[in-house]
Amino acid sequence: MKTVEIFTDGACSGNPGPGGWGAILRYGENVKELSGGSADTTNNRMELTAVISALEALKEPCKVVLTSDSKYIIDAVTLGWAKKWKSNGWKRNAKEKALNPDLWERLLELLDVHDVKFVWVKGHAGHAENERCDAMAVEQSKKYSK
Repeated sequence: MKTVEIFTDGACSGNPGPGGWGAILRYGENVKELSGGSADTTNNRMELTAVISALEALKEPCKVVLTSDSKYIIDAVTLGWAKKWKSNGWKRNAKEKALNPDLWERLLELLDVHDVKFVWVKGHAGHAENERCDAMAVEQSKKYSK
């Protein structure tokens, strides 16, 4: 299995509002940048979309070291929250619906394909790849600003 490094970030102006996401995939000397956005979204949807888009870009099952500044994603996966939400019919608890079930469903499917290790980094703290992903995300969000 190939080992791929992935770095992701999402941004949103407003929340909800115009948003963007950026991702960097690195395999050896090969580097690919991906980005996109949406006119009416949230920061968490953009963070999830970055991770999903990066994993979907892989052409075969891979070992992945995925670096993100999103505690929302990393905690929901590594602490088992997302799987619990799914098993509870996309509810966080008896009263609260889990947000973004469509994206969580897709991410959980991709996590069954790839062997992903999540690494958290502090955002806006000088981590080169995180800063680049943030810049791409902000650039994309501006395309949708009014």
